[in-house]
Amino acid sequence: MSANQASASKPVQQPRAWQRMLSGRRLDLLDPSPLDVEIADIAHGLARVARWNGQTTGAHIFSVAQHTLLVEAVMRAENPNVDTRVRLAALLHDAPEYVIGDMISPFKAVLGGDYKAVEKRLLAAIHVRFGLPAQLSGDIERQIKAADRGAAYLEATELAGFSKEEAKRLFGRDPGLPETAMRDYLTPWSAVKAEKRFLARFKALEG
Repeated sequence: MSANQASASKPVQQPRAWQRMLSGRRLDLLDPSPLDVEIADIAHGLARVARWNGQTTGAHIFSVAQHTLLVEAVMRAENPNVDTRVRLAALLHDAPEYVIGDMISPFKAVLGGDYKAVEKRLLAAIHVRFGLPAQLSGDIERQIKAADRGAAYLEATELAGFSKEEAKRLFGRDPGLPETAMRDYLTPWSAVKAEKRFLARFKALEG
């Protein structure tokens, strides 16, 4: 048998599409199961993923975990009576990034639909794991998006060096978060603090 024939007879090994988590779970990116989703893995991962590609001021990165807490705080400030499950959905809106990282919007636009498809499947599995609809209603998605844009405005102007005019053009208006909340949520935390705060808020909303 020639070398070429031997090579042709070997089964083609598919590229690995799963990631092993510290919990021991193996999450398949192409076919994620809600049973392989653990909140401890999400909190740990998001606390170590940098927003704005790390281009922010402060002694620590501004993590995705802290960003999601800011988004939920903006939502509460704008609508104090918003349902707890909607707040939980806001907290988890970027949860897929514990697996795939945080890519800035311009790069997502370059990658196109494949990235969004993976992100959508992961988010659906995360939602189901924690008792949320796999696909949120359009109204809830709009509420979360509005809070997300408000948080982005604050991060851009307070941490990422954007002028208010530029941030307003890109992200919309200043959401008017109270000063005490501004000082708390816009001072970058250590990874350990971000992880603990994320877990604490998750438990408060889930309960």
